[in-house]
Amino acid sequence: MYGDHGDLEPLLDLREVDETQIAVVGGKAAHLGGLSRIDGIRVPAGFCVTTAAFRRIMAEAASIDDRLDQLSRLSPDDRDTIRALSAEIRRTIEGIAIPGDLAAAITRALAQFGEQAAYAVRSSATAEDLPTASFAGQQDTYLNVLGSAAILQHVSRCWASLFTERAVTYRLRNGIDHRTVDMAVVVQQMVFPDAAGILFTADPVIGNRKVATVDASFGLGEALVSGLVNPDVFTVRDGVVIARTVAAKQRAIHALPAGGTQEVTIDPQRQEQPALTDAQVVRLVQLGRRIEAHFGRPQDIEWCLVDDDFQIVQSRPITTLFPIPAAGDGENHVYLSVGHQQMMTDAMKPLGLSMWQLTAMAPMHEAGGRLFVDSTRLLASPTSRAGFLEMVGRSDPLIRDALETVLDRPDFIAALPDGGPGGPAVGGAPAVGDAPAPIETDPAIVTELIVRSHTSIDALRRDIATVSGVALFDFLLKAFQEHKRNLGDPLSMQAIMAGMGATWWLNDQLREWLGEKNAADTLTLSAPGNITSEMGLALLDVADVIRPHPEVVAFLKGVEDDDFLDELPKFAGGTEARDAFESYLDRYGMRCVGEIDITRPRWRERPTTLVPLILDNIKLFEPGAAARRFEEGRQAAQKKEQEVLERLRALPDGEQKADETKRMIDRVRTFIGYREYPKYGIVSRYFVYKQALLDEAERLVRAKVLPEKEDIFYLTFQELHDVVRSNQVDGELIQRRKEAFRSYQALTPPRVLTSDGEAITGAYRRDDVPTGALVGLPVSAGTIEGRARVILDMAQADLEPGDILVTTHTDPSWTPLFVAISGLVTEVGGLMTHGAVIAREYGLPAVVSVVDATRLIVDGQRIRVHGSDGYVEILP
Repeated sequence: MYGDHGDLEPLLDLREVDETQIAVVGGKAAHLGGLSRIDGIRVPAGFCVTTAAFRRIMAEAASIDDRLDQLSRLSPDDRDTIRALSAEIRRTIEGIAIPGDLAAAITRALAQFGEQAAYAVRSSATAEDLPTASFAGQQDTYLNVLGSAAILQHVSRCWASLFTERAVTYRLRNGIDHRTVDMAVVVQQMVFPDAAGILFTADPVIGNRKVATVDASFGLGEALVSGLVNPDVFTVRDGVVIARTVAAKQRAIHALPAGGTQEVTIDPQRQEQPALTDAQVVRLVQLGRRIEAHFGRPQDIEWCLVDDDFQIVQSRPITTLFPIPAAGDGENHVYLSVGHQQMMTDAMKPLGLSMWQLTAMAPMHEAGGRLFVDSTRLLASPTSRAGFLEMVGRSDPLIRDALETVLDRPDFIAALPDGGPGGPAVGGAPAVGDAPAPIETDPAIVTELIVRSHTSIDALRRDIATVSGVALFDFLLKAFQEHKRNLGDPLSMQAIMAGMGATWWLNDQLREWLGEKNAADTLTLSAPGNITSEMGLALLDVADVIRPHPEVVAFLKGVEDDDFLDELPKFAGGTEARDAFESYLDRYGMRCVGEIDITRPRWRERPTTLVPLILDNIKLFEPGAAARRFEEGRQAAQKKEQEVLERLRALPDGEQKADETKRMIDRVRTFIGYREYPKYGIVSRYFVYKQALLDEAERLVRAKVLPEKEDIFYLTFQELHDVVRSNQVDGELIQRRKEAFRSYQALTPPRVLTSDGEAITGAYRRDDVPTGALVGLPVSAGTIEGRARVILDMAQADLEPGDILVTTHTDPSWTPLFVAISGLVTEVGGLMTHGAVIAREYGLPAVVSVVDATRLIVDGQRIRVHGSDGYVEILP
């Protein structure tokens, strides 16, 4: 279990340790040691009982082993069992006598510091106060402990606190093995402060790194931490207190002469006096900036004020802040989230990030496992700014509002000289009300573009098979250029913009002429050539092949392994089922959830992902549903077209309006389906790249360079190139990357992020929605009422007819679910993102960009989705 304690010292003076020794003294002690080495920072003196002592104790508690095995198998939600097992482990640890030599060493150390002095005895776990996880409040601290016997007893209690219910649950939720965490204990001279509190060297709520906040109260800081009092709050920027709130502090916690602490009532005349002067606050923040510089990241600092002198009793990284892209030029920048445009806001692994950067059309910056585009120059020029805001606002009003929030701040973005007359927005989006860039409305254009893409991908598959080793990476760098040439094909861009521009034109003009909202939603139903909507319907066809064969259906219900396709021919109808499945995978097997990250498992690699969806289709639909649904949509669009044109002809200049509208309807039905094709091309290429890189990874595993092939996902493309060339890898780097990825998964990326670190969400400025409704962006017309199914993992979907899907974001891989739902609500998305396009094609009322939808809507609640007006009502 716990290894032997080796030759490590059982005790170390805090001045002997620093932040490189977390494994020996735990996170808290390592940071205290680091703090004590910073000029001008005072830390109360003390020593640390190292993890070697803890491992000695654990070695004597063999019975704990079984309990740890039981704990590791529990769900974090099994609170009763966790509580019982944790209490048992704590009692066992506290019941083990501290070995005589260790007790003697602690007593000798106390004599050096003053045996009659009061001490704080504090837990310091090895998984605590880390850059990736703070574990704040997970273990115990005891204040004002007097006498060596009491201190020894509290050391045991600190060891046992590694197994508090909250600490065990936290580790279970974060996938941390209980056996990988050790406990050290800090014994530190007690400080009796006039005031105490917390300093954040960055704003902990909005993330601004240039703003510091100080919380302060009288007496010991425990009053503030435990919520006994509301603290005074000071906000500091550039060495000036820019805001202060002085609270009525009625209670404080003071130390007792005989040990321990007690609550006391503060003199009424003193209650509303600030706990610190402004000068003290500014001085404290200056100390905090010194500490932040030492540790290299924003800090959450616990401080005490004694006789106008600050002492620091803890400093840990603020782990909830979203990291800032590295610019290195000292200038202000405004970054837009790529994930919110690509409908994939999850953290990506390093190989996925670097591959997207190498194949994207615009330079991208990485932070927190996500990609961002620097929009500063576009916002700085008055000419480009207007068009850019117009385009962004059409896609996602929250992003536009966030950008306008930044632009309202004087001097954050330095204005560039105007670049001349106004033009189209970024990406060639036409201005409001204008016809899109001229392109002939001819279906042959789309056919030609698709043939070009297929030809290029076929050549990639053929040629990549002839290279390996270092030559593969040279080949891929050239392939990325072809990849980008395809993406930037001017004819492809024109076709995409023609479809989008015609959509906007129809919505704007028909609203103005007929008072009709979102008319294009119905006019684009079952538009031809949409590879993503075809993918959802094609899975209905697979269900049609399997449905008549009960043995196959029964077998699929128990499938767990991804080699199940080989088993299918053993059953009646199994060969046809396998062929239908294989045919589907040949066309769509490169897709998966989060497909812009090349490291995500594709359907071809994990076909079991599709089995629940096929079984749902068998249960929910009659044979022939795919063709029926497509034809129903096509007829509804045709009927809408006739109705709109008739109404227009009855208006003044009606014939001209009807002719213009007919041209735009033809244009949108010709080109809007192609909007989904370039992404299909990207993902098809990605799967080819991935298979070739995994072949190299297998060679590295055989050569014992890597323990497992998926380790390459934690290297960038260039780093992997270097590993293949040298046959050497930095195992510690891969481990650090795995830990960082795990921490990034817990972060929510902002739509807009400034170089100050401020995460700006944006807000809807609307007063046309009912009180209590959740506001979003209307992307697919209609109103639907039904049961909300809050689904965060497509594999966990369990749908009934009429259900409304509520989720964070949907990319094309979610499309097979769309055939079974009646409406859609997402937290992320815009008018032209994949979920919106497919919702319109399938005729599903949809509202996207509903902030916190998955938290505010409870699974199983009845909701009403207003897809034309952009809000969701939660029904009684």
